[in-house]
Amino acid sequence: MINLAVLPIVLPLLSAIILVFFNSKVRISRLLTKIFSLIGFGVSGYIAWYVIENGTITLETGGWVAPFGIILVVDTLAAALLLTTNIVSVACAFYAPYSGLGEKENYYFYPFFFFLISGVSGAFITGDLFNLFVFFEVLLMASYALIVLGGDKVQFRESIKYLLINLFSSMLFVTAIAFLYGVVGTVNMAQIAERVAEVDQQGILTTIAFLLFFVFATKAALFPLYYWLPNSYIVPSPVISALFGALLTKVGVYSIVRVFTLIFVHRIELTHEFFIWIAGLSMIFGVIGALSTNNIKLIIAYNIIPAIGYMIMGIGIFNQAALSGSIYYLVQDMIVKAALFLLVGVIAYVAGTSDLRKMNGLIHHYPVLGWLLFISAFVLAGIPPFSGFIGKLLLLEGAFRNEEVIIAIIALITSLLILYSIIKIFIRGFWGDKDAMKGLTIKSTKGLIAPIVFLLAITVILGVGAEYFYPISDSIAIYLLDPDVYIDSVLKE
Repeated sequence: MINLAVLPIVLPLLSAIILVFFNSKVRISRLLTKIFSLIGFGVSGYIAWYVIENGTITLETGGWVAPFGIILVVDTLAAALLLTTNIVSVACAFYAPYSGLGEKENYYFYPFFFFLISGVSGAFITGDLFNLFVFFEVLLMASYALIVLGGDKVQFRESIKYLLINLFSSMLFVTAIAFLYGVVGTVNMAQIAERVAEVDQQGILTTIAFLLFFVFATKAALFPLYYWLPNSYIVPSPVISALFGALLTKVGVYSIVRVFTLIFVHRIELTHEFFIWIAGLSMIFGVIGALSTNNIKLIIAYNIIPAIGYMIMGIGIFNQAALSGSIYYLVQDMIVKAALFLLVGVIAYVAGTSDLRKMNGLIHHYPVLGWLLFISAFVLAGIPPFSGFIGKLLLLEGAFRNEEVIIAIIALITSLLILYSIIKIFIRGFWGDKDAMKGLTIKSTKGLIAPIVFLLAITVILGVGAEYFYPISDSIAIYLLDPDVYIDSVLKE
């Protein structure tokens, strides 16, 4: 019987290889992409159910017993993120044929699409720190190809910045792994956690912890390392921006969650308190960026940064409520960010511009788009009863339990400013006279609306059905607060 842990990596990898041979046959590639993405969604859904019912799945690749071989570990956290990744994948697969990619579809878009999904999935389930670096490189190589797809001048300019910052962080990553291996003698995350606990996290290990955080913070676009993100994420096609915005920074967040709840948990007065300040600054500067621009794509790109701040806030506070809030917020944000990037892509397409100053009265021509944007704003800002509210409520509960009042106030104010940054698109772009945009050519939105509705419907379900989903995020938080459970499941002690 095939171990379920290998499927999230192998299936998209095989899909990518198959699609290479059909690259010149666009219609077949589109059909196969939809089929493969639905299969991935079904498999990840089954894996999530299996893990919830039966516990963590581990795979010792090549028959090498842990900690000597590469270990794949699908626990409840990894399973939730795998399912969310495939939800985004399905939406993007059905959106792509109508997204105006044009000739870009012939430049191996669909194979690179699945290579990216394979790399992201591998990063979520690897139990080996060096293998995490490898999967980072897989997803980054796919993203390098996708960001320059089409070869526009602006894409090349932004891709150079994107490439250089990621190369630098990757060099630091492998250097940090080498230092850590030199101290503890292993790269298996469960065994690292065990040995760090035995030596009570000495000063050299705390230094390595901060170095790893710097690496992951660069990839997650935390303050002050976010400067590479906004323009890099808006230059590709909307479907690629959606993949980037929903998945890439979240791998960095996941890495911080995994490493700083499993390995480096013995000097939290140094590490985790620092995270709270970084989270607060990320919220402030991210939302300032969103408020400072009239480019609707940039508004969404900048709003990635405060969202990452909320997730890191929970890790910094490090209690059950806050960690549960971080996980809940992480999952819903992956979905809503994908929906928003796809949505503003459609708005820019029908308006003929992404400049908010040149839009007005679109609600009269595209009412569905307007109200989808309105709902998205409420989800993103955390207005009840939407899913963003559940995550933020738990984060605030965790903050007040630990008497972290300042970060709670920053989080509340940032939520209001996030709401304003999105609502201003609705007010200035959609509200207004019917004839405000003279000469506007009405364009078809066939095939573009359904994937957005699919994603937003899931976020609404996560909010309205919180009584069913909250116990899962809460159980993940309890699990993260007890590293011995992960260690025992991998090392089988």
